Amino acid sequence: EQHVKDKNGPIRLIYHTTPHRGLQLLYPVYDLLSKKYGDRLHLDVYSSFKIYGWEQRDEQYRDLFEALKAHPHITYHGSVSNNEIREALKKAHIFAYPCIWPETSCIAAIEALSARCLVVCPSYAALPETTGRFALEYDFTSNVDEMMTDFMHRLTWAIENLQTNLVQTNLYEQKLYTDFKYNWTTRALEWEQMLQTIKRKWKS
Repeated sequence: EQHVKDKNGPIRLIYHTTPHRGLQLLYPVYDLLSKKYGDRLHLDVYSSFKIYGWEQRDEQYRDLFEALKAHPHITYHGSVSNNEIREALKKAHIFAYPCIWPETSCIAAIEALSARCLVVCPSYAALPETTGRFALEYDFTSNVDEMMTDFMHRLTWAIENLQTNLVQTNLYEQKLYTDFKYNWTTRALEWEQMLQTIKRKWKS
């Protein structure tokens, strides 16, 4: 399924994973960008530990959630079903993901890639492998201020160049790559091949 994005309305950014993975970095960066771009941008945030039944862990992010709710160019949705997330991704243009969590894979990034969202994230842990280098990456560093600056520069580039032929072609190719690599037919074949290899080694 090809997702046709609205070119006439605001550029829609999305964050759709738990808050501890980088939401506290996204808010101040987006707040600065929204002052520059105004109504040209909108951020949808789908984030809460409620998805895991850990509502008590949301307490430490209460002030951040309240700031998100109060922002004129942000809609905070909390925790919703995966079906709702997938529908939101169809309308989103950019997955803004300043990840500070060492991902071993990243379902949120995979779903965003398949929905033809431009992914902006650090080259940290398994994200480069997961995104197949289609993401707009920046270097991960322990210096938070430096990392936020790099994230803002990449996000600005994504906003300014979203509709260029280069980026749109990249988004088309990333969907083909993602839908081929991350589907159950491919996964089942890889597992079968691995198990056959183990079986042969066991017999020998």
